[in-house]
Amino acid sequence: MATKVALVIGAGDATGGAVAKRFAREGFVTCVVRRSGGKLQPLVDEIEAAGGIAHAFGVDARREEQMVDLFDRIERDIGPIEVCMHNVGGNVRFSILDEELTGKKFFKIWEMACFSGFLSGREAAKRMATRGRGTILFTGATASVRGGVGYSGFSAGKAGLRMLAQSMARELGPKNIHVAHVIVDGAIDTPFIRDTFPARYALKEQDGILNPDHIADNYWHLHCQPRDSWTFELDLRPWMEKF
Repeated sequence: MATKVALVIGAGDATGGAVAKRFAREGFVTCVVRRSGGKLQPLVDEIEAAGGIAHAFGVDARREEQMVDLFDRIERDIGPIEVCMHNVGGNVRFSILDEELTGKKFFKIWEMACFSGFLSGREAAKRMATRGRGTILFTGATASVRGGVGYSGFSAGKAGLRMLAQSMARELGPKNIHVAHVIVDGAIDTPFIRDTFPARYALKEQDGILNPDHIADNYWHLHCQPRDSWTFELDLRPWMEKF
């Protein structure tokens, strides 16, 4: 069988890792990326223990030269990237009146949430366009559509990422490349939510927080959609989450 590669940029312990495992289960070679590559070993071990293949890369997704090199290395040494998922966060809270919210800090948040998505999407699109196929998936958040108190940087970045995804979908859809944006609107089952928001985490028993594996199922579904019925934007939230 020809190698099929799923690239997950921002393969953390929740959504990104779950998506990598989901695609590995379907026979994809998974390339997982985060800034601290050493943190990826448990994910790689889990994928390989289940019979899959995974490669880990320590890359700063905000750095253009590192991202270009990442895509070149994967395409040259592993195989064609059929699916690219951008899952970089930037969920940082600062009051607009806080002296710590310097221009440099705002720009860094925007780089994480938006600029890294541009680099991921551009490099994926270049390779996929030559083959006439591919799937590019972006992870959004509540901040993609609603600016919350204290989240000026994160909201600006995630809203920008959403517009980037819209523009790419309009340009690349006719080239048989499916671009989709997933708004994850709600708390996710992670140690951070468990330790920081115990009351919210207690809702897990009522299906009140998002299960990363179920989020990953939706990403897989997007990739599998027939092109006569492609979804651009998917909004995921627990049944009790307010709109």
